Amino acid sequence: MKRSEIKLREDLTGEHTFGDLGQLLFLFLFLGIWIPDSFFLHFSTFLSKSISLFIRLPLGLMVLIISGSLAGKGLKIVFGEIRDKPSVIRKGVFKIVRHPIYLGSILLYLGLFFLTFSLLSAIVLIAILGFYYYLCRYEEQLLLKRFGREYQDYLKEVPMLIPKIK
Repeated sequence: MKRSEIKLREDLTGEHTFGDLGQLLFLFLFLGIWIPDSFFLHFSTFLSKSISLFIRLPLGLMVLIISGSLAGKGLKIVFGEIRDKPSVIRKGVFKIVRHPIYLGSILLYLGLFFLTFSLLSAIVLIAILGFYYYLCRYEEQLLLKRFGREYQDYLKEVPMLIPKIK
């Protein structure tokens, strides 16, 4: 779906002006550090020698699969379905966390980190976490303005990024 089509949809609330650009810049920064450190320089990957590939690989792949699933399902619900009456989305992955697409993005970085344990990329990952937290809070303010009490109830019932274990 094109950005111009998204802006015309009444059922979508909006996002931070620099959200997409910031996500893209952090992706390039992370990969620009993770790839050379993990596969060529090995400057900060000494932990990977202590943790077997038979642990790192399944763990990393499992996190990457969950990442893709969360992001894909969240994107499908938000952009694949047009809601006649705008309302708070409470179905599918949005019953588990309020920001499944952002959680999926965070898990992408975490999954890559688990594959090689590049500590330099972990530093960038910490900055990425702060950025996504900022985006979540910003968008929640927009949603509170638009949906008021309905979104306030949703805030109380569903966690932001870390699912509740029942």
